[in-house]
Amino acid sequence: MNTSLDLEALRYHSEGRPGKIGIEPTKPSHTQHDLSLAYSPGVAAPARAIAADGAEAYRYTNKGNLVAVVSNGSAVLGLGGIGALASKPVMEGKSMLFKRFAGIDAYDIEVDETDPEKLIAIVKALAPTFGGINLEDIKAPECFGIDRRLRDELDIPVMHDDQHGTAVIVSAAVLNGARIAGKEVTKLRVTITGAGAAAIACARMFVTLGIPREQMVLCDSRGAVTRYRDDLNDEKREFATSRRLVSLAEALHGADLFVGVSKAGILTGEMVRTMAVDPMVLALANPDPEIAYDEAMRSRPDIIFATGRSDYPNQVNNVLGFPFIFRGALDVRATKINDAMKLAAAHALADLARQPVPESVLRAYALDRLEFGRGYLIPKPLDPRLLCAVSTAVARAAVESGVARCPVEDWEAYAEELRQRDAM
Repeated sequence: MNTSLDLEALRYHSEGRPGKIGIEPTKPSHTQHDLSLAYSPGVAAPARAIAADGAEAYRYTNKGNLVAVVSNGSAVLGLGGIGALASKPVMEGKSMLFKRFAGIDAYDIEVDETDPEKLIAIVKALAPTFGGINLEDIKAPECFGIDRRLRDELDIPVMHDDQHGTAVIVSAAVLNGARIAGKEVTKLRVTITGAGAAAIACARMFVTLGIPREQMVLCDSRGAVTRYRDDLNDEKREFATSRRLVSLAEALHGADLFVGVSKAGILTGEMVRTMAVDPMVLALANPDPEIAYDEAMRSRPDIIFATGRSDYPNQVNNVLGFPFIFRGALDVRATKINDAMKLAAAHALADLARQPVPESVLRAYALDRLEFGRGYLIPKPLDPRLLCAVSTAVARAAVESGVARCPVEDWEAYAEELRQRDAM
């Protein structure tokens, strides 16, 4: 049965020109001379230049500002394996967000292929067209190998956003949550539930933040992931604990941080009350979190709570990351998106949330006041400062870590260019 929101969404997508994205020419095409430059015979000149030096594609084509949003529809939002064609509205939406927030052109590419080796081959064959590849909604555990292989075998930025984008935003929330709680990040005791793409990526990102694996417990549908189980894949085994735990409830005793990327209703107020003082609870299952907002807030007064929903405070939303991460990576022609760049993005997001909120953001969210604290851990998606803050941090990290082919010479000028782009 369609809800009123469903009906409104169907009208939104169907009225006027169907879908959410289109293609517009960027050069004149009104005269015969224009056409002779755009296509035959003039187009042969840039084609010959690129044949002689592949880097010239960045000068004469849109490659440097073009990202492929690739999915096989095997794990779409909370809908599951609905297939490549049904994933198209989601991938179009992702493409629209690239353009809206970072000025990046993006094509959605839905590939009807579930075999990992064949999918890798298809994406590699398409790669010359693009400056970057955003993998999306590909199920675990296959997504780990697909992401790793493409990152290793291509010389353009590749990021599986369900893994790395989520981990960046979660890490920003954790950095600020720990600051509010007065805790050292490296001493946090962590429980993560879900054990899929987002969960494993968050755990790996936490290691990058300095949290030892020994302080983390991963849980899946069978309970705590321990070294004593014989049903673990390589990714789960990487974070299997030696502690004699069985259930999520046991794993939460004394924990400072809960990260849920699983399903609704698996966390109770009673479990939250067993956590350490000032517990951070990031219940990110969509559309309904692992614990309802009201129940979480009733469970204890010192809770620091976040969800994936826009109707509650502290929305962990990937749009805070992927457009700006790719913007910075593309602008320096990075060969990959590495840990240093992701860590820089997380710190940039955390730092921005601690700054005074501009009036334009308050107006966008119909708020009178918003300041750093338990109800505001990470920036709002419509904050115009995100483009400059995050993209500059990512670009700088790419240069400093040695993966940038076109290093920025004047960072102030680059930051100003980003501010001007956002103002357009």
